[in-house]
Amino acid sequence: MAHQDSWAAIREHGLQSTSAILDQYGVEGEARKRLEEMRRPESVPLQRAGLPGAVIRDQKPIKESALAGCLQDGLQPSDWYRILNAHSFFWLHRDRVRGLLKARAYRNLEQTVLTVDTGSLVASHKDRILLSPINSGATIYTPTPRGKNTFLRIEDFPFKERRRTRPLSGTVVELLVKYSVPDIADHVLAVHRVRGSDIIETIWRSDRATDDDCP
Repeated sequence: MAHQDSWAAIREHGLQSTSAILDQYGVEGEARKRLEEMRRPESVPLQRAGLPGAVIRDQKPIKESALAGCLQDGLQPSDWYRILNAHSFFWLHRDRVRGLLKARAYRNLEQTVLTVDTGSLVASHKDRILLSPINSGATIYTPTPRGKNTFLRIEDFPFKERRRTRPLSGTVVELLVKYSVPDIADHVLAVHRVRGSDIIETIWRSDRATDDDCP
C-alpha cells in the first residue's frame, strides 16, 4: 500500500524505505533525525530538483507511549523508528491490506496498491529479507512486545511452531527487505488505485497476473 499516484516513481526508482528516500533526496541533519527517529503524525512530502515528488508516509498506527511500554532488549522508541525506517515492508495476507485500507485514517483517501509475486521477490532478495510475526508499525490496540529478535531471516523464522497455534495470517505477518527493492517492477503483478473497500482503477497489469491478483 503506497501513496496515491506513486507507481510511476516506484517503477523508475524502486520501492524504497524511508532511509533510502532520505538518502536520495539529500535530507540530513535535524530534518532527517525528525523523520528517522521520531513518530510521524502526518505524511511528509519531499522535493528535490531532477526528481519526482515523494511522500514519506505517516505512522499514525503507532502510539508512542504504548511503543515505549512494549519494547524489549533496552530499545528506545527512537531505535525502533530507525529500524522500521531502514526497511521496505510488505503485507503477506490480503485481509491485512484490506484492514489498513479501511482504517479510519485512510478509508477516504486513494491509495496505490501493488500486488507482488512473492516467490519472485524472495528468489531475488532472499539474503536481504526478514520476516515479522507482528504488525511492527502499530501499537494502537494490544501492543505486542517487540525487540531485537522480532525480525528474523526466513531460515530462522519459527513458522512450523507458530502455525500449530495460529491461523496462517497470524503466523507470519510482514516481509521486510533491507533498505530498498530497486527492481520491484520485475516482481509486481498488478497495480490498483483503491479507496477503502473500492477498487477504482487498474493502473497496470503484468501478463503474468491472474484475476485473483488484486487487493
